[in-house]
Amino acid sequence: MPSLKDLRNRISSVKATRKITKAMQMVAAAKLRRAQTAADAARPYAERMSTVLANLSAGIAGQDSAPKLMIGTGSEDTHLLLVLTAERGLCGGFNANIAKRARQHALKLKSEGKTFKFVCVGRKGHDIIKREFAAQIVDFVDLRAVKQVGFSEAQLIADKVLDLFEKGEFDVCTMFYSNFKSVVSQVPTAQRLIPAELEAEAEGETGTAPTAYEYEPDETEILAELLPRNIAVQILKALLENAAGEQGARMSAMDNATRNAGEMIDDLTLSYNRQRQAQITKELIEIISGAEAL
Repeated sequence: MPSLKDLRNRISSVKATRKITKAMQMVAAAKLRRAQTAADAARPYAERMSTVLANLSAGIAGQDSAPKLMIGTGSEDTHLLLVLTAERGLCGGFNANIAKRARQHALKLKSEGKTFKFVCVGRKGHDIIKREFAAQIVDFVDLRAVKQVGFSEAQLIADKVLDLFEKGEFDVCTMFYSNFKSVVSQVPTAQRLIPAELEAEAEGETGTAPTAYEYEPDETEILAELLPRNIAVQILKALLENAAGEQGARMSAMDNATRNAGEMIDDLTLSYNRQRQAQITKELIEIISGAEAL
């Protein structure tokens, strides 16, 4: 049984830990508001970009002149898995869930006899994936020095992916990230980047036909310019979703840690008081027994 001094030291240690987790929770809450605002602002642009590209691609579907970024290489033997995670931990299962989704996809490809490679963005995801697939990691992007991700970081990642595609290193590229829903819900998501996964504008709720556009120059030239940019836009959206999801997960994890520390302090305080009371009672009995002996 620990002594009273040991219990006091333990209580002081847990109280110090609770102060840290409470402070981290408050910092994460402040960062979450900014990250969520940025993620919400990026969604409409990324979605509209996909819609425009889908309408453009509908006009040249099946043509030999269609860009490879839209129609692919004609093969699906080699896959590139772009895994986006956070640079820091203490955010529950946020990073592990993204890496798990990518691992499941990799094992599925392996069972089908296909080749796969990894490009990891974020130290935590890289550390998890290299335990099992170290030989398949072809590139790693470290963003620890970046305080707030922006389009320049997304363009850097997109350039790496496009460079590998132009060299014929892969046929299909799939991006893995966490889609931010709420503070307690971040959904690991897989999105195909190459060939572009595009959905044309559907009929509206009133049954009206999709809007018809005339483009100048022709669709092929516009797609050749917009498809590479779309990859950077989709990566930027995923990075911002990840940033919001990371802070939401950290806020939730630190809140749970603070609550657990409070419960532990209560249990330790109760044990301390019981042991102290037992020691006082023992000393009183010894005094009374000594007095009666005299």
